[in-house]
Amino acid sequence: MTAPEMNGGPASIDTAPVDKLKSDLKSSAVLTPESEGYVEAIRRWSDAVEMKAGIVVYVTSAEDISTTILFCRAHNIEIAVSGGKHASSGAGSTDGGLVIDLSKMRQVTVNTKDNTVAVQGGAVWKDVDEAAGEHGLAAVGGTVNHTGVGGLTLGGGYGWLSGQYGLTVDNLLKVVMVLADGSIVKASDKENPDLFWAVRGAGQCFGVAVEFTFQAHEQENPVWAGQMIFPAEEKIEAIVKFANHVAEVSQGNSGMIMGITAPPFLKGPAIITTVFYNGPTKEAEEFFAPLLRLGPIKNTAIERPYCTVNGMMNHAVAYGGRKLSKGACFVTPIRPDFVRSILEDLKLLHQEIPETKKTILLMEFFRSAKWCSVDKKAMAFANRGEHQNAMVGPFWEDPKNDTACRLWARQVAAKYVVELDRMKEQRGYPASMEEIGEYGNYDCLSAPPRRIFGINHERLTKLKARYDPDNIFNRSYALLPELTHAAT
Repeated sequence: MTAPEMNGGPASIDTAPVDKLKSDLKSSAVLTPESEGYVEAIRRWSDAVEMKAGIVVYVTSAEDISTTILFCRAHNIEIAVSGGKHASSGAGSTDGGLVIDLSKMRQVTVNTKDNTVAVQGGAVWKDVDEAAGEHGLAAVGGTVNHTGVGGLTLGGGYGWLSGQYGLTVDNLLKVVMVLADGSIVKASDKENPDLFWAVRGAGQCFGVAVEFTFQAHEQENPVWAGQMIFPAEEKIEAIVKFANHVAEVSQGNSGMIMGITAPPFLKGPAIITTVFYNGPTKEAEEFFAPLLRLGPIKNTAIERPYCTVNGMMNHAVAYGGRKLSKGACFVTPIRPDFVRSILEDLKLLHQEIPETKKTILLMEFFRSAKWCSVDKKAMAFANRGEHQNAMVGPFWEDPKNDTACRLWARQVAAKYVVELDRMKEQRGYPASMEEIGEYGNYDCLSAPPRRIFGINHERLTKLKARYDPDNIFNRSYALLPELTHAAT
């Protein structure tokens, strides 16, 4: 699909078809570049992927989404789907096309009889955490609560509860989708199982998800969680050693994310450890005692309700500014020398481009046994293995630095690949994607789909050809590369 014919830009779109779309929609608002609220409508988590859409539709129902899709097909207009607006790949934006904006569809319904949560496609994880928490429940979500439920779920979903309950997709029971032909369908293990298989990992390539139903879990008791900040130069070896220990001995109810960044109140880079323990405070403090003994210069770890935990990292990844995420992975124990090397890369970036001080390097240390217990062919998502996820996240302001910051992210991510290969060779891992994957939600669409989906790629392409043969949903992975400009 291509963008609409505009004769000089989005502002000159023929108004007659747009007026017809407005009249055909039941309750959804339609914005064009002249509309009040348009600038806010195209704003994204990262300014670097903000694009001037020709039309934005704030959809409010599956029926209106269907009408909008058919309108785009009739007029040959590119479709982008936006929820939490976090995609630094630009998949949720379009230059001149139409954005289906789900942000008005955020209802969350909790069923305490079977501990399930039904969530509309435009909700963010804060909506889910708070609604479930009111009933002593928790759902497996991400670690930043202003992330959209749809994007995280359709791409996999790692979070603080994953060590106990698996990934977000492992807890997805059913989904309501609007497909490329405008049909509204349900998908689950029993209903449209092929579609359900594809949605769990590659859903953004198959349609618009308007409602998810998740299995929730009892979470009556508070958790112990927070952040500890250390000067990076002094503590890096000891912190890395402890992080490796967490990944090795965790029983699934504990985890840690290590971030390297440059907070404004310190002269140099710091290591920010975000810690989590789903259990009594006394047990948590004993588990994290080696870290506490290192003497953090700031410590916010306290007993708190689980529903607040996914907001702990919000300040580090707030909306605004230019940013992207580049995914990587590693196996533990990770070498302190390797972590020090990427710290040096960060310092060099700060020297060359001073406005990049908010850049962050993240490494996750979770127990992987639970999600590894699911067969890699059980669903499209294939990133299951004895490895951990990392994210390289440059932040900057001036568009003139776009190329340099993207290049830096690729170079640092490439160092992870070299380190991973070295560790695989040392331990005798087979050089196979079946053993070591890559997390698509962190990767900004820069990795080819064959690498993201591994052994599931062939089946995915066949299902894509069945459900979306014209590649209407083409802003994500190029499962039909002959019909798209996305990553191949």
